[in-house]
Amino acid sequence: MPTPEDRRQGDPGDRERLAEPFEPHRSHVRAVAYRMLGSISEAEDAVQEAWIRFSRTDTGGVDNLRGWLTTVVARVCLDMLRTRTSRREDPLEDVHLPDPIITRAVRRDEGPEAGAMLADSVGLALLVVLEKLEPAERLAFVLHDVFAMTFEEIAPIVDRSVVATRQLASRARRRVQGQVPTSELDLRKQRRVVDAFLAAVQHGDFEALVEVLDPEIVLRADGGAAKGMSRFVRGAQAVMSQAAAFSKLGLSNQVVLVNGNIGVVSRLPDGRVLSVIAFTVADGKVVEMDILADPERLSRLDLSAVAESSGD
Repeated sequence: MPTPEDRRQGDPGDRERLAEPFEPHRSHVRAVAYRMLGSISEAEDAVQEAWIRFSRTDTGGVDNLRGWLTTVVARVCLDMLRTRTSRREDPLEDVHLPDPIITRAVRRDEGPEAGAMLADSVGLALLVVLEKLEPAERLAFVLHDVFAMTFEEIAPIVDRSVVATRQLASRARRRVQGQVPTSELDLRKQRRVVDAFLAAVQHGDFEALVEVLDPEIVLRADGGAAKGMSRFVRGAQAVMSQAAAFSKLGLSNQVVLVNGNIGVVSRLPDGRVLSVIAFTVADGKVVEMDILADPERLSRLDLSAVAESSGD
């Protein structure tokens, strides 16, 4: 009898039949990997590695294939996190944002249902904090709190006892709760605040701008290797100063969804994308802005979902 490895290397039809059980779970496996890694390209690499391991394994006796694949991709992601180059902790020296996922914004005429929270979304602000967790903490939190796996299922992946695994998730949860603001869930309310922000910037009305900014707002800008583009700014007055500088560039702003929350794609007059901004809105104020301005990473973003959308 041919092994899964034989079939993988054999006839294309055999490979297609082998892929049939995997494909219904691909989007789930990708979602796990993205939340674990915060990188779209690395998540795709992890999915590919999970597929290779699946194709080489006889899973005929596996009752819960989704659970089996989740475990496999989680182990792959854990290995990838552990081999990453350590990043500096000082946000003034090193601002790194996860890859944003950009989709079409809700139009005002699409009815109340369109403004509902996207249940499967993980905001960029949460992913920023997850980047600071130890790999095992991140895995325990994501698998338990996001994907509802039990600690008994997670413990073998991180090679810890069930009690120790529960403690990992608890530590991660405390850090998340202490650093991630509670976001407004109604996209229409988010949109009103972001629209007011954009109007104030466009008209140079910085008194109105301060009105929509939380006094303790945090702004993170990741410019990659672009000189002078990375920064960490706290406070409404400091953010207002940044906005004043960019208001002179003649940017066009397209309202989109960034990881399920209202955000903006800003373009230069020649059409080039300057930045993607993720807003976190709470109590009618902007409490966080996460700005990806790294030209190299921006060039790799998939903007096809918003190419024909005006964002209105």
